[in-house]
Amino acid sequence: MIITEQNKLDALCADLSQAPFITIDTEFLREKTYYPLLCLVQVAAPDGEPAAIDPLVGDLDLTPLFDLLANKNVVKVFHAARQDLEIFYNMMGKVPHPIFDTQVAAMVCGYGDQVGYSNLVQTITGVQLDKAQQFTDWSRRPLSNKQLVYALDDVTHLRNVYGKLKAELADRGRLGWEEEEMAILTSADTYQNKPEEAWRRVKIRSDKPRTLAVLRELAAWREREAQSRDIPRPRVLKDDTLAEIALQTPKTVDTLSHLRGFSADMARGKLGKNVLEAVKKGLDTPKEDCPHVQRKQRLPIEKGPALEMLKMLLRIQAGEHGVAAKLIASADDLEDLARDEREEIPAMRGWRYDVFGKEAQALLKGRLGLTLRNGKIEKLEL
Repeated sequence: MIITEQNKLDALCADLSQAPFITIDTEFLREKTYYPLLCLVQVAAPDGEPAAIDPLVGDLDLTPLFDLLANKNVVKVFHAARQDLEIFYNMMGKVPHPIFDTQVAAMVCGYGDQVGYSNLVQTITGVQLDKAQQFTDWSRRPLSNKQLVYALDDVTHLRNVYGKLKAELADRGRLGWEEEEMAILTSADTYQNKPEEAWRRVKIRSDKPRTLAVLRELAAWREREAQSRDIPRPRVLKDDTLAEIALQTPKTVDTLSHLRGFSADMARGKLGKNVLEAVKKGLDTPKEDCPHVQRKQRLPIEKGPALEMLKMLLRIQAGEHGVAAKLIASADDLEDLARDEREEIPAMRGWRYDVFGKEAQALLKGRLGLTLRNGKIEKLEL
């Protein structure tokens, strides 16, 4: 079923609001825009036929859908929810809640690191999904029957995946683990693209505070420009051009026009004027207000053995508990532990501490060793 009329959308959302959970997925495009263009929303109740809501046809008011997504009595089930939630946050001004992410749940249950939806469906239900429409242009109308079947299949099978994973989490006492992860996904901070923080995403071969101050102003201007025009950041200026301007700090149109990636016409126009203003603002920033970055030093050679032992311990703990190692601790987490920098490491908090952090501490303090027994690495209390 495809929904293109307001009365049908109203009725659908009213029915779904009575369900304990709904499965939900989206189809979108973002190659030509700053904000993802929502092209289709697929939803399904625990039983019955799924539906596709078409926001590009007619004049649908999506308020009933947004109210459903904000309904605290209905769990919204996604797979790899990050991008879907970003779309709804931009449209609603808040993050759907409560949610359940089957990709995260699968990692908690040991199905692998960031397992794909098709593989998860096949593993749990035995169904092999047809992904022929995966890279289709979802903005073109009319949608074909094959496109609709493909889109609706995702939320149909997601119901069984959710049921299996939720039961497995409950049996293993890990529902709280999933809830901890969902707290991050449902935080508005996760989806806010603050212009003044955009410079952190740009690679630049300098850590001088003054250079970074210029980069910060340039990146903030570009972010606001891209947002206001709803175009991708590179359509305003590419990262490497932004970094080059910050390094060279041009003060005149002539100097700007000689930089790589910046033509004379660009320099003389409004773009050049805005860039020069941003450069000046960065150069005029008081010294104490310039950004500072602490470049992580290479791990001291004497800490190498500790890092290798932590890697082995992580593999052991991930195997013992049936959890994806990547979800427990990142490579940076392990390096910080080896350096004895434990204050802000996620692996030292919550369920991760119980699974890995506690043992890592014991290992680093000499209370736990690793040994090889019958070709298998095992822990040894000291």
